[in-house]
Amino acid sequence: MREYLNFYIDGAWVAPAVPARLDVINPATEAVAGCISMGSAVDVDRAVKAARAAFAHYSQTSVADRVALLERVIAEYKLRYADMAAAITEEMGAPAVLAQKAQAAMGMAHLQTALEVLRGYAFQELRGTTLLVKEPIGVCALITPWNWPVNQIACKVAPALAVGCTMVLKPSEIAPFSAQVWTEILHAAGVPAGVFNLVNGDGPTVGAALSSHPEVDMVSFTGSTRAGIEVARNAAPTIKRVHQELGGKSPNIILPDADFKRAITAGVRGVMGNSGQSCNAPTRMLVPTARMDEARAIAREVAEATTVGDPASGAAMGPVISDLQWNKIQGLIARGLEEGATLVAGGPGKPAGLETGYYVRPTVLGHVNNQMTVAREEIFGPVLAILGYDTVDEAVAIANDTPYGLAAYVSGGDPEATRQVASRLRAGQVNINSAGPDLMAPFGGFKQSGNGREWGDHAFGEFLEVKALLGFAPKAAA
Repeated sequence: MREYLNFYIDGAWVAPAVPARLDVINPATEAVAGCISMGSAVDVDRAVKAARAAFAHYSQTSVADRVALLERVIAEYKLRYADMAAAITEEMGAPAVLAQKAQAAMGMAHLQTALEVLRGYAFQELRGTTLLVKEPIGVCALITPWNWPVNQIACKVAPALAVGCTMVLKPSEIAPFSAQVWTEILHAAGVPAGVFNLVNGDGPTVGAALSSHPEVDMVSFTGSTRAGIEVARNAAPTIKRVHQELGGKSPNIILPDADFKRAITAGVRGVMGNSGQSCNAPTRMLVPTARMDEARAIAREVAEATTVGDPASGAAMGPVISDLQWNKIQGLIARGLEEGATLVAGGPGKPAGLETGYYVRPTVLGHVNNQMTVAREEIFGPVLAILGYDTVDEAVAIANDTPYGLAAYVSGGDPEATRQVASRLRAGQVNINSAGPDLMAPFGGFKQSGNGREWGDHAFGEFLEVKALLGFAPKAAA
């Protein structure tokens, strides 16, 4: 049983201003795995003031100092790697292999990427007689979700540390264990007091207090579009910068000349991975209408071969995060069938033999049109919708007919034609022929999927202000 009742403020573990506990549920067992304290506006104010005081010094540290700090953090992360993976499995049900090789691995990857970028980043540029200087924006509020917990913490904290910002982190109260391990890592690495602070709590209380606090200069939020609207609304009166990575309903176009078996298999696995709890999952698969039966047959085979079970069992898919999420997914599957979709694989209810735990059957819905609820709303579960198209132009139009624009996917045989389709898709990241991840590629969305970009050198810009020093250099001789 984990018990994390203190917050990390100004370099020390401190008790909350007002004691209030929340049980954390292991989604694989439905049992209490531990408890945390829930913060208040008073705790937020204390943490923000610590970050503000630390900013005066930390913002003036040299690149060499910050390189050394990131190197120490990476070294400590390596020592705690197994602890991090175990925490993620316990808090959000990720299969052990996924937690070790993907979830915890992404935390390390973002740290290493930030270190690489920092070593060569140009914080100054002389243009004629004007010097452009990139300076840390100030105190940052970082609000992170439960689905890829340390990935989202690392891709915010690492660049913020690298450029000289100070910060307060509010991780998801549903999956807070990995944030505790992360904080212990930073403390052991010698992050200066006040530079990094942790306050647990919920969105309406701690999240709102952070996003509205007048001493916070920037909010970086990852979560639902609905919650993102509230963050922006709370931040508006103080005109702070708001960076958001929000929801998605990503299209996956399978072109007529694609390797159908390979492309559809990759598409189904992309939805089922992490129990469908990825904002960029390719949840709308578009296939030529003439080959719909073939596509459904392949998708059914892949979905039915996807094993579901206890995270320690070796199964490919664990539970979803909570009873609330399980019920939402069940409701949307039922809604899809009511609106005329056909069941290709999976369906309502829990997999056989898994009555305890928030397990969902890997589900594929066919005969979906783009006006159905399951094609419009983010389900955030292992549910794939297959839609048909008659022409490539129609496929592109359907793909772009969504309020979201986080990611898109396209597979085809002709490289140039496939690239042409990719260029027409309105999304922040477009994956061609199941390309692997690129830590230097910017990640973020168009439309209601948010604004700004994370990952690689683009992440640095989110935490920097640009100052122009006119007349910095003498004019060239005539």
